[in-house]
Amino acid sequence: MRIAIIGRPNVGKSTLFNRLVGKKIAIVDDIAGVTRDWRAMPARLADLKFEIIDTAGLLGFEHDTLFKQIESQTEDVLKTADLILFVVDGREGLVANDENLVRKLRKKLQTPMVLIANKCENQKTIDNLGDFYRLGIGEPVAVAAEHGIGLGDLYDVLKERSVSLGEDQAAMNYDDEDEDTPFDPNAAPEDLSDRTLNLAIIGRPNAGKSTLINALLGQNRLLTGDMPGVTRDAIHLDWTYEGRNIQLVDTAGMRRKSRINKRLERLSVSDSLKAIRYAEVTILVLDAQTPLEKQDLTIAEHVIKEGRSLIIAVNKSDLMKGDFLSELRKRLLYVLPQVKGIPCIPISAKNSKNLDKLMKMVFAQEQLWNTRIGTSLLNQWLAETISHHPPPLAGGTRIRLKYMTQIKTRPPTFVLFISKPAELLDSYLRYLLNKLREDFDLPGVPIRFQVRKGKNPYDNKK
Repeated sequence: MRIAIIGRPNVGKSTLFNRLVGKKIAIVDDIAGVTRDWRAMPARLADLKFEIIDTAGLLGFEHDTLFKQIESQTEDVLKTADLILFVVDGREGLVANDENLVRKLRKKLQTPMVLIANKCENQKTIDNLGDFYRLGIGEPVAVAAEHGIGLGDLYDVLKERSVSLGEDQAAMNYDDEDEDTPFDPNAAPEDLSDRTLNLAIIGRPNAGKSTLINALLGQNRLLTGDMPGVTRDAIHLDWTYEGRNIQLVDTAGMRRKSRINKRLERLSVSDSLKAIRYAEVTILVLDAQTPLEKQDLTIAEHVIKEGRSLIIAVNKSDLMKGDFLSELRKRLLYVLPQVKGIPCIPISAKNSKNLDKLMKMVFAQEQLWNTRIGTSLLNQWLAETISHHPPPLAGGTRIRLKYMTQIKTRPPTFVLFISKPAELLDSYLRYLLNKLREDFDLPGVPIRFQVRKGKNPYDNKK
């Protein structure tokens, strides 16, 4: 069953969405109109499983260009819903915009609606819901989404609707995969084709992130515009490309902290940082017409610190002037010397130029991010590397690099057992990292090194 939530701004739609999803997905604030792009997520209420859609607040009459886009997209997604939850503010009571919106929905849709009166924290509010019967969509279900009040009554209504739709036999299973399996560096490379790839699109405001996603999807799924800050929430979209399941995440533009002076924008940036943390590959979108700024490099640095694989898409490349790409590569190498070879792909999201090349690079970087190097091969490499360039002396004695093994992928992470960890110079560790990247062909992927004191853990097993 697919359920859409709709209503005018600031009636608590996103709060109800978060409550049904079971975690804080949508940004919630007292400012009206926080939600712009719609989002869909698996949800459950007791034993009832369904898909829930959060939509932008509408008034029933939209004149601004951006809000006309919002209205059009909301109408499109409502047509795919089996049921609409029409949310009103029980505390404020019936207002003209509620009636305008219901009237408009009736003209355009045949989808059944359930009236949800939110913010009903006390009996007095519930007793004053009589005016809402004038909307003509039945008895209001009184809830207080913020506090979880009234969910039992909502369950009864949804259960009845699901039975009428035959959903009991088609409940969706959203159980997460168990990934707590021991890591074996000598195992065969993992087949990634059956995994869903989490791909985040990030960058400064107005770089063309939403335009890029629309071009990849082949539809105007996300709002776009020349005004910075159109996207507010991190929007998760399921997509299939050449048979591979991908979850695309469009994020709000990230500006320097000194320029973030609104609470809502701070929440949006926090949402974007969270999207990076849970991504596997990230595409940083730059505008070829805009001079490279420190903030672009700061975002790239954050991605690498999180251990995510990074690709840079230079948008509007048809308007690119001078040696933009070569200058970009130089500055990346200066700021992120530990990650050589970050891919930079010139694209045009508006004209769908080079998007196939971009996606091929996404899959290539994902494969590198999942690289496994067998322990035997790794220690053979270590011995050869030390013989050509031994570590410097520490207090007149040689530091002994005894053994090395890979302990995880995503990103590739290695442990080096040595005699004097505290005395190994950072410069030599960087040398090992760069040599490893070069010899095993791992360009642009963050690699993590851990140094521990100890002997070869296999010495006692010989």
